[in-house]
Amino acid sequence: MVNYSLPQFRSSRSKKNKRIQYKDGVFGVLTTSVVVSFLVGIVASNLFYDQIENSLAQLVVGSPQNYCSAPLTQEELVVQIVEKASPAVVSIIITKDVPVYVQSNSWGFYPSYYQDGTERQEVGGGTGFIISEDGVVLTNKHVVLDEDAYYTILTLDGLKYSAKVLAKDPIQDIAFLQIEQDGEIVSFPKVNLGDSDNIRVGQTVIAIGNALGEYQNTVSVGIVSGLERTIEASGGSFYETLKNVIQSDTAINKGNSGGPLLNLKGEVIGINTAIDIGGQNIAFAVPINRAKKDVQQMKNAGEIIYPFLGVRYVGIDSFVQEQENLLVDYGALVIRGQNEEVAIMPDSAADKAGIIEGDIILELNGQKITTDNNLGEEIIKHSVGEEVSLKILRDTEEININIILEERDI
Repeated sequence: MVNYSLPQFRSSRSKKNKRIQYKDGVFGVLTTSVVVSFLVGIVASNLFYDQIENSLAQLVVGSPQNYCSAPLTQEELVVQIVEKASPAVVSIIITKDVPVYVQSNSWGFYPSYYQDGTERQEVGGGTGFIISEDGVVLTNKHVVLDEDAYYTILTLDGLKYSAKVLAKDPIQDIAFLQIEQDGEIVSFPKVNLGDSDNIRVGQTVIAIGNALGEYQNTVSVGIVSGLERTIEASGGSFYETLKNVIQSDTAINKGNSGGPLLNLKGEVIGINTAIDIGGQNIAFAVPINRAKKDVQQMKNAGEIIYPFLGVRYVGIDSFVQEQENLLVDYGALVIRGQNEEVAIMPDSAADKAGIIEGDIILELNGQKITTDNNLGEEIIKHSVGEEVSLKILRDTEEININIILEERDI
């Protein structure tokens, strides 16, 4: 079970209780609080649709070499994108050895049962997409969370392959599977990864996934209806806070977890991960740029590592400033947890650099730390072993500390 024990504080902004659900067949309904306020760009979307035929004459579909010879309608464009991307979108079948119980022949008033071995049964499903010709599949971490489960890849043409978990991102809801091949080596179709930093509210997006774990490669079309959302999502024993996720109104269901969210260039810009079951067509996707760094680390080191500072902190806003009687209304206050968890992790980078409880980290490499640009987000932009500069307010004095980031141990 993933369990984060962090100091809690009230935000100056109002919050509503929401129910967010991961979209795979293993985990059930959940109730969480989520910071969700959304803007559906209907007018922007309609204007965008009106301009499609005039603006797509030179649109790249799928790869830089495949140019459209004439303007396309939106319908034909979506069809072409789906036809090209679908072979690289796979269903993930989750099976597990479960106990088999048999009724005994006892003469008691109530029947009794005993276990007679185990039987491998399908217990859930999700979606993934192939990112390399040798069969590396990108999906959600919560889809492959069960260490005791077996994972099978089902391709669009009906072929089945066993798969092993290569790596799980310790922070993001991202994981990698490797398709295992016996005999002749197959070169798999793959998707192209886009740039999620340039997404705009109102732009058209396409989702493909194993809806309900039953309807393979189901396609839905919608628009980006919000950006930089923060949600708290869970299912079963899994709980995670996801920040800066993409919100869309594409129809997403259980089983769609880990599937691609594509733009009108046929590029993956997000990984579908959760829905708000209290609303209608409110879905969330992890931006693909979050996964690109993981992909590069997998290529270079065969694992995913994150830089770690080693402090427990709370983001400062006007409310925290008033409650703690602080001199500033921004930064990260280094503080103990509610259950007296230490403020500084022993032998961590922060401990070695001399950071102490009560310090306020104002900047990291010149970037101001705020509740919207928190310390954790700034740290993960850097690499293990990299030296960064912190501006710290200690009592009434500002000091600068250089610190070498170490590997996060999870």
